[in-house]
Amino acid sequence: MEIVATVALLHLCLCATAAVSGGDSTETAMTAAPGDVVILPCYSVGNVTPISTTWMKNGQEVIRSDGSSPTLSPAGQRLAVLHDGSLNINGVIPGDEGTYNCSSTLPGNITFHARALLQVTRGPEKISVSIFPATALSNGTLIAYQGSTVFFNCSGSSYPSQQLTWTFSGNSSSNKLLFTDSKSWLYFRIEDIQARAQGIYSCSANNTVSHQTANKSTQLLVYYVPDRHPECMWLPGNDASHVQFICTWFGAYPLPTLRWVESPGDQGARLKEKVYASEVTDSLSVTLNRSMLSEGQMLRCMAQHPALAQGKEKSCSFTLKPPYPKGEPLVTTLEATSLTLTCTESVSIPPANTTWRKGLKQDVIVPGSKYVLSVEGPVFKLTILNITKDDEGVYFCRSENPLAVKELEVYLTVKTSSAYTGAAIGVFIAVLIVGLVAIIAKLAYSNRHRIFLGDGFGQMEDSGDVLSLVESDDEQIFQDAVPRLPPLTNGHHTTLVQIHRIPLSDHEDAETADTSPQQQEDTVHREEPVELVTF
Repeated sequence: MEIVATVALLHLCLCATAAVSGGDSTETAMTAAPGDVVILPCYSVGNVTPISTTWMKNGQEVIRSDGSSPTLSPAGQRLAVLHDGSLNINGVIPGDEGTYNCSSTLPGNITFHARALLQVTRGPEKISVSIFPATALSNGTLIAYQGSTVFFNCSGSSYPSQQLTWTFSGNSSSNKLLFTDSKSWLYFRIEDIQARAQGIYSCSANNTVSHQTANKSTQLLVYYVPDRHPECMWLPGNDASHVQFICTWFGAYPLPTLRWVESPGDQGARLKEKVYASEVTDSLSVTLNRSMLSEGQMLRCMAQHPALAQGKEKSCSFTLKPPYPKGEPLVTTLEATSLTLTCTESVSIPPANTTWRKGLKQDVIVPGSKYVLSVEGPVFKLTILNITKDDEGVYFCRSENPLAVKELEVYLTVKTSSAYTGAAIGVFIAVLIVGLVAIIAKLAYSNRHRIFLGDGFGQMEDSGDVLSLVESDDEQIFQDAVPRLPPLTNGHHTTLVQIHRIPLSDHEDAETADTSPQQQEDTVHREEPVELVTF
């Protein structure tokens, strides 16, 4: 029953596709696939049964019928002439295509001619798409990595000919024709593939005879890892003891896995990590308070991605440090002047909030006509205008970050101008005294060869003895009168000291006159000897 229905349907199609019809001839064009049953019509003008029918293919007779009953051809019995003269081809094969001519003899010795053009087609079939190198996901999607060279190949089978075409549909574009050719396969490649090349690639095969089309599509994803590392930053929390740490790594496809950890600094010591947060995203934040932070603590943001090698990660980190403001602790100035106090804080991580305060109660200094606050990089300045005694006291440079609060204490002393005048006079007198001492010392040193001594090196004023120091090398006045002492063993010369008795007053002459001649002689003899003293 199915065969009869198929034959009837094909016959209807043949009748509908008749290209030319006339009084004694018709022409029909048909296509069939291998295995199909085809009926080529001969006399279809009326219901008259031909007396005889002859079918020829490409000028050669293939089958003849006398019209009494269906006649089968001896060649596999695939060809048969039906009672109305039509040619039935059972199981079309490649090679059956060609031009068929029918000659039918009708009652009344009338001859009718018909022609049929049969085209045998197959496919397209066996469409195959190959994209490599690529990794297949569980859903069949392919993955390539940015920067690699990807090869695309498509093949199919069509008879008698086909047209292969590659098209691409991306996220922001419609179907785009890439390549087309009338071959059994179609090949192209993309070098240094980028993220914009990800999308759906389709290969279509079109039978140029039957115009039948078949296609196959594959989604290709281009995994991309940014060359840069993640970026770590922080934002103030609800109060000074809280801080929000933020990690971002934009541009990766697909989204990476980010996690905030407290790391001991050893990349291999994963078991010691304390994980604060982990998520598949390109931006991850976590809020910590002062009780969870400590000096020297290392916070690290780790980024994992399928495009990275197995076990490899990219990261950013920072080591927490408390603030440490620095400056001069003692400052002195004069009344009616202006003074700038400076404080430097550049070591805190996260950065500290630094303010100037005054007094033991640490009242916050508000800028105005009295105070001017300014910041130059890590230097925080407080300028006090028109200083008075009331400005004297303690000032605080207070720095606070989520780890701790540190303060620099600066004590300001205010002096009056009179106090500085007295100090200047005191300095002048001190300098004058030092200068006089220096002059006296220089004069004494220049007259060091004259020193007055008394008898027995005492009683200078009463005895009147004069001590003359003479360098043996410079003066030779004693060479004849006093024998030279032998030099010392260390090579230095000997200094000769000669003591002379010099009368000091007339009173002494009177005393001499009153003495007896014997006493005077003793005195003369006592003056004659010359005493030599060697140092």
